[in-house]
Amino acid sequence: MWAYAEDTEWASAAGRCGPDGLIGRAEETGSLREGLARHRLVTVTGAAGIGKSALAAVAVGGGGGDGAEGAEGAPAWARVIYVRCPGGGGPVAVGALAARVSEAVLGPRGAAAGAGAGGRRMAVPDARGARTKPRPALADLVAALRGTAGRRSVLLLLDDADAVRTECAGLVQRLLMDVPGVRVLVTCRQALGLGEERVLRLAPLAPDAAVELFLARARAAAPGFRVEGAEPAAVARICRVLEGVPLAVELAASQLEAESSARALADRLEQGQCWLAAPGPALRRHRSLRSAVGAAYLLCERPERAVWSRSSVFRGAFTEPTAAYLCAGAGVAPHQVPTCLARLAAAGVLQTLDEPGGLRTPRYRMTRAARDFGAERLRAAGEFDVAVERHVLHHRRLAEVAEHLWHAGDQRQAARLVRDNAAELTALVEYASRPEAPAEQVTAALATVADLWFWWTVHDHAEEGRAHLARLLPRASADDHLTARARWLAAWLHAPGDPATARTLLGQVWPVAVLAGDDALIGWVAHVQGVVAWERGDARTAAECFRQAADTVPAFAPGGPAPAVSLAALAVAQARTAPGAAGRSARRALSSPGVRDDAWATALARYARAYTDHHQGHTARAWHRAHRTLATLDACVPLPGTPDSPDIPSVRASLRRLLTDIEAARTPPATVPAPRTDTPLPSRTSSRR
Repeated sequence: MWAYAEDTEWASAAGRCGPDGLIGRAEETGSLREGLARHRLVTVTGAAGIGKSALAAVAVGGGGGDGAEGAEGAPAWARVIYVRCPGGGGPVAVGALAARVSEAVLGPRGAAAGAGAGGRRMAVPDARGARTKPRPALADLVAALRGTAGRRSVLLLLDDADAVRTECAGLVQRLLMDVPGVRVLVTCRQALGLGEERVLRLAPLAPDAAVELFLARARAAAPGFRVEGAEPAAVARICRVLEGVPLAVELAASQLEAESSARALADRLEQGQCWLAAPGPALRRHRSLRSAVGAAYLLCERPERAVWSRSSVFRGAFTEPTAAYLCAGAGVAPHQVPTCLARLAAAGVLQTLDEPGGLRTPRYRMTRAARDFGAERLRAAGEFDVAVERHVLHHRRLAEVAEHLWHAGDQRQAARLVRDNAAELTALVEYASRPEAPAEQVTAALATVADLWFWWTVHDHAEEGRAHLARLLPRASADDHLTARARWLAAWLHAPGDPATARTLLGQVWPVAVLAGDDALIGWVAHVQGVVAWERGDARTAAECFRQAADTVPAFAPGGPAPAVSLAALAVAQARTAPGAAGRSARRALSSPGVRDDAWATALARYARAYTDHHQGHTARAWHRAHRTLATLDACVPLPGTPDSPDIPSVRASLRRLLTDIEAARTPPATVPAPRTDTPLPSRTSSRR
């Protein structure tokens, strides 16, 4: 038979189960039942709203029957005792859990009688040190459980033990030692830490399962809801934003009746999700996502709360040193931050992306719901502006380091550094684009985007770079040197697909570069003019522009392409009309000062040599040059004479296309260095030159 401490709350968990169990949790249900059959203590852990209580309800057969046989596949229990652990709104008095378990096992009268029979009551201090009402001795509870357990085990289910985790560990250990016939199932955000504990950590639902759950709850909440047209994509976006958290998915589905469409709901959730609420669940903190996440916040110590709220400015993964820089101060010492991060990760607030103790520094990522809640607390504490200022300053320095690595020859490390922090760089631009953002943040963000020119142009992120510059340039100064650099970069990013905009931007950059006497910027303007000319099919003008760029840009100028890049483009532009000059330009590119520290320029120069060899009739030599360079890039080993070999998708694509055309005995289309998006643009064939 079943024993309930609070029937409505257990019904709330069991009521979330369908006739076939939980959607998307078949494997976890089987694992939990197997764990209960083999182990005396099983703890289900996971973040807030992940479905710990619902999984326990299904696994022990709480959905129906008298519990004697349980659900199909579940162990048969002599008795299932469900206890809703006290708390949920913060710390509770010591002994509260034992009192509630005794009441569930003995009944209210039995617990009082058992406690008074031998006068064995223990008065315990509460959280403030005051003496509380005496509670029954554990001996009575142990005796009652021994009497209940016969040939079959008694299952004690302690649901939501976060607020009494320490007491729960002690109580469970005592019961397992003194009552051989008892087994314990605990749901808690963190494991109890006992030696014989089997831990089952719940992960978010898979995308397909999250969509299935959303549709099931949506049809119940809004019977007229139909998935057609653009709705399937909107539903998938909703589940992606909610990160597959079952409670969040269910609460979002209940909003469809009030929203005009799934797309409108998705747009609203993109801005934040702590507003999600519904009157249905009997458990109060499951009625809103804010309450579910806030319950974990209330159980944190003050430093952990501070680290939680301050870390909410991060949009992606971050490391311990980064968090220490941003979160330290105002009551939090730098050495406390790693401990706080570990505790927040154990509570499901943070996700650990790298194995602790591995080769890379551990990285953390905050769940979306926790981040939205933390941002609310950060604003309420008046610390949002300070946190954003530190965030912008840190990632501005990171961009400077990445650009230095690129020009120093460690281009793979530079790209990895940007890739690992791509979400934070996007957040930096968003923070600087706010109407209330100070001018210093706008300047820092614009300098960051300009310094990462290689990420947008070399690594095929042109569309993202254009979007960032479009948000920042209208807020920047109209005539300073930084703005001129940013406009030049925007022109280069627009050149392949929108040459008119590129020419307009270059016209604004040219006078600033000339008046400043900046040879590098003047040469880079000429290079982009060459790309624009090439895109309209004017190879002769393109060659003149590339030659001017190669002769003007200083050898080791940071902030843009090296002269070897312009020489490689010059060789490609000359290949059809002047193959001899093209070969000399390609050889000059390979011998340019600093080219051995620039793997990208080296790869372009080697492509240019193979391309010009093919046009000169040296087909076999061209094929071997292209094949050797492509094999080196695909194997991620350094090119000859260079310390590093970065991922260069555009150059690899050009080499593959050249090899294919050589093998097919076709005149290959040429490629000059220009930023490309994921959507390939039409190739410029020799017929256009």
